[in-house]
Amino acid sequence: MAIFAGAFAASHGPLIVRDWDKVEPDHKTRLTNAFQELGRRLTACNPDVLIVVSPDHWINFFIDNLPTVCIAMGAEHDGPPEPFLKDFPHKTLAGAPEFGKHLLETALLRDFDPSASHRVTLDHGICIPLWRMELPHMPALLPLFVNDLEPPMPSPNRCLQWGALLREAIESYPEDIRVAILATGGLSHSIGEPTMGAIDEPFDRTCIDLFQAGAAGPLTAHVTDNADAAGNGTHEVRNWLVAHGAAGESGFDLVDYLPVPEVYVGCGFASWPGNPG
Repeated sequence: MAIFAGAFAASHGPLIVRDWDKVEPDHKTRLTNAFQELGRRLTACNPDVLIVVSPDHWINFFIDNLPTVCIAMGAEHDGPPEPFLKDFPHKTLAGAPEFGKHLLETALLRDFDPSASHRVTLDHGICIPLWRMELPHMPALLPLFVNDLEPPMPSPNRCLQWGALLREAIESYPEDIRVAILATGGLSHSIGEPTMGAIDEPFDRTCIDLFQAGAAGPLTAHVTDNADAAGNGTHEVRNWLVAHGAAGESGFDLVDYLPVPEVYVGCGFASWPGNPG
């Protein structure tokens, strides 16, 4: 049977790569250390499959065809199309089609209604954390695209339920593999709006406190009530809620949090425990 190996979360702001030379030295050091520490933790949990929870930034979908949740269950994924990621070391990345099929079947059996795709392109939301974590070995990837860019979005509580479903699918999969989850995006930021560049540090720190405490009710209420005011990009914290649900709503371990005006993002990094091995 498959084993839940752990869950992780990291910000993915494009300027972390595109404008890296403009980031002040202390922020560079802390961002680099946080990504590398997360990479060490993920590597230590030794996953065969990595579910990456991220939005699609108008690469595969647009408002004329925008699934709430899409399981990317192909055998292979294409690397990032953005010019600032031209040096990303993978033109294609291996998928996890058999586990993807099992996840889709488990979701439908439990009255979830995801879309599915057999070939997707992975943008900065997925590729920046994978690159910056400096993984010595890339596990098979199963992207789970969650719409947290354009209303209507799945509710924070539904995102927790999706996490619980991922955990069920992992633990009911008959093959002897280890599966980890990486949630990307957030924390507070505003893109393409009059408030672009604003970081809501009080919102972020309350989120962190509530994730550490673990209890779902206050956490989902905080996101529901305050994410809009914290910036349109802040809704990516829904991806973190998926990871939180998969980890049984156990408190996470904060690796680092720092508001970085140069990249417009309240940057956060965290991990939830899984089964050792």
